[in-house]
Amino acid sequence: MITYDHIMVRFGELSTKGKNKIDFIRVLYKNILRALKEFSGLEIYMRHDHIYVVLHDVDYKPVIERLQEVSGIQGLSLVHKEKDREIENIKKVALELIKQEKGKTFKVKVKRVDKKYPMVSDEITRAVAGYILKNTENLSVDVHNPDILLSIEVKEEAIYIFSHTYEGAGGYPLGVGGKAMHMLSGGIDSPVAAYLLMKRGVQIECIHFASPPYTQVGVIYKLEDLLKVLNKYQARIRLHIIPFTKIQEAIYDHTDESYCITMMRRMMFRLADRLAKMRHCPVISSGESVGQVASQTLQSMRVINEVTNMPIIRPCATMDKTDIIDTAIKIGTYDISIRPFIDCCTIFTPKSPKTAPKLEDCLKYEEEFDYEPLLKEALSNTEVKFISDEEEAKDELL
Repeated sequence: MITYDHIMVRFGELSTKGKNKIDFIRVLYKNILRALKEFSGLEIYMRHDHIYVVLHDVDYKPVIERLQEVSGIQGLSLVHKEKDREIENIKKVALELIKQEKGKTFKVKVKRVDKKYPMVSDEITRAVAGYILKNTENLSVDVHNPDILLSIEVKEEAIYIFSHTYEGAGGYPLGVGGKAMHMLSGGIDSPVAAYLLMKRGVQIECIHFASPPYTQVGVIYKLEDLLKVLNKYQARIRLHIIPFTKIQEAIYDHTDESYCITMMRRMMFRLADRLAKMRHCPVISSGESVGQVASQTLQSMRVINEVTNMPIIRPCATMDKTDIIDTAIKIGTYDISIRPFIDCCTIFTPKSPKTAPKLEDCLKYEEEFDYEPLLKEALSNTEVKFISDEEEAKDELL
């Protein structure tokens, strides 16, 4: 019995990368090897146009599901590879494969990659479709909306025949986009923002601001669980936990209550800026969404951003909350994010936070206390954790 024995991995956006394409493909290849390490018996090889996974006796379904989580993959096709490229053999194989499918109508689609092949695409299409019609009873051709789309790609080394294609994660391979220092609160938005960054090929290190005894240790366990979910997309994530209690208390002692959140965010971005430079991260990222809370209005963002000249990426900036929640559910972080542990941004919440803070007011409040020693102390007492889905993971990219 003829079976689908390969998975063809399609690159999508990588095809536009010109001279850098091969480097991007190599990174994607390494990421696929890592993602499929738990499956024994697979063979994976790389060509200039696709990456191929040879299934042998491995069930294709869990392999495809795992590959759908790897950024940089546009699509996945379950294919049969046929080395005998003679048209009579192609017709027989196509007939055998289409008999295994359910449906009453079909269409044959041919792509002749090897331009030296003696028949053009239209000739191959007509030959295969005609042979199928002559040798089946309940099938007819529908070129517009077929039940079965049988695709054939003619390449120099073989013919690839398939009728099942699956959507990939898209984006770029993890690692090709550099690294971001990501502000992780433990809420719904910041894990989604992390996922969106990784989908675009950006690795993350995470920074979290802890305020014991006001915040509970359960928040840290929550963060670890969130990052374990995100390990599906990045195998090893460094988490920096910065003690923020003294800074937060100083802010509340010297600042009008309505400005406390703005001042906290300014201090957080100062710390993120310094840690990002220490860790060679060219950007800071966060889960902020425009207008969602007082500190995320455009005016607030402008005043908060003033403390750093480092680019700040906000992947969720224009997303509706419902879309963010839908993404969180999709990637598996939502149920963890809604665990009832408060973080430093939700304690001492002011009754009327400023939605349009003024920079001159912030500078005036900051003159009231010497925050530099507090920032240095916080950085020097930072705790670092590594969250990984593999105990033996090497810190290759971090």
